Order: sequence, then structure tokens, then C-alpha cells
Amino acid sequence: MSSQPYRSIKEWREEDRPREKLLTLGAQNLSTSELLAILIRTGTGGKSALSVAQELLTHFGSLRKLDNAPLKKLCAISGIGKTKAIEIKAALELARRLVREEVKTSKRIITPTDAINYVRNYYGMMLRDATQEFFYIILLDVRNKPIHHYELSKGSNQATLVDPKEIVRQICLFHASSVILIHNHPSGECDPSAEDESLTNQIHQVTKIVGARVLDHIIIGKNSDDYYSFAKEGKL
Repeated sequence: MSSQPYRSIKEWREEDRPREKLLTLGAQNLSTSELLAILIRTGTGGKSALSVAQELLTHFGSLRKLDNAPLKKLCAISGIGKTKAIEIKAALELARRLVREEVKTSKRIITPTDAINYVRNYYGMMLRDATQEFFYIILLDVRNKPIHHYELSKGSNQATLVDPKEIVRQICLFHASSVILIHNHPSGECDPSAEDESLTNQIHQVTKIVGARVLDHIIIGKNSDDYYSFAKEGKL
């Protein structure tokens, strides 16, 4: 039994082509593979751009895993060269920055749930799969609205060094009234270590000297719901 002959997307019915579908139906009505096919543009070796996109998604399993894959692994997929891999990475990064723009316009952070939701939306995609430990701070004004984000340190796959004096410097520099501490655990577990608890207490004491307070310390784990809030647990 002979297989169907290869037909490029240009030979498809106009209403079936991803670009034309986007124009008539809107991007939200296209499948993930169709959106990727628009970025990929052309197929290879008897495969259409849509087939390459489908193979890419099948290989990695999800956009999250595709986002975290290094460029060389994307390029290992037939039909994905360096240029296409770079364009896909750029598109995913733009999506992440769009989310951050929307988060920045959020309302005041009052409760631990507010803080968790803010951190989930702003840092979750970036830190859940990080292989290094990162430590960030969010500075807030007197109305508990975020005014500045700062990467305090980047460490190994086990720990990172944090200098409380730098947190105080940032608080004074931006005249912040409170601060939220954020870091990830590359292991995927979000329960705090003894060192995490000791550091949180140390920062809590130091910030009081300059009239600020630690609103929360949130640890990011592996999954979308893996967050530990010191405030929620009554440890602040």
C-alpha cells in the first residue's frame, strides 16, 4: 500500500494553512503545533512545517520541556536548524516577558496568597526547572505594591550565598517599606532547610534596623503548585 505523497503547506487548502487560519480565526484558535509551524515556516525531507512542529512537541512532550531544552537538543530534531531553534526560544521568552508585564500591573500584595500568586506568575516559569539556585528579592512601597525586582545571587545546584547587607542596601536605595524573598530549590522540593530558616530570621532582624520588614519568603519547587510561604506557615 503506497503512502500519501508529500504536499507542502502551500499546496494545502487555504483554510487549512496555519498562517491563513490565524488571519481568519485568530491565534487563540490554532493548535500549539500550528503556532509552532508558523515559526518554523518550512519543512524538510518530505515533511511539512506542521509535521516538524508535531515531531518537536512529541519529542519534548510539552512547551515547558521545550522551553527548558538547550538549543543543541532542538537542533537535533530533523528540520530544526540553529536559526529556527533561536526563533523558537525567542518566542517563548517573549511569552514569558508578556506574563511578567501583566503581573507588574497587579494590585497590592497583602496576604500570603497574594504573594504566592505574584511569585508564581512572575518567577515560576523561570525558576521551577532551574538547575542552579537563584535568590531574588521584591521590594515593595508603603502600600505593598512591588517597585523593584533584584537578583541577589546565583549559586550551585545545592546552595547560593546571600548577603543580608545587600538586601538592606537595596531597601535604602529604593526607599522600600517591605521585601519579599524568593529562591528555588533545584532538587524540586520546596520545604525549607535549617539554613533557609536561619537566613530568613537573620534577614528579618537586619531589615528591622532600617524600618522595613520581610513580608514573606517563598521557596519555589518543581511543580506549578509547589511553593512554600514562610508567612503562610506563621514563621514571620
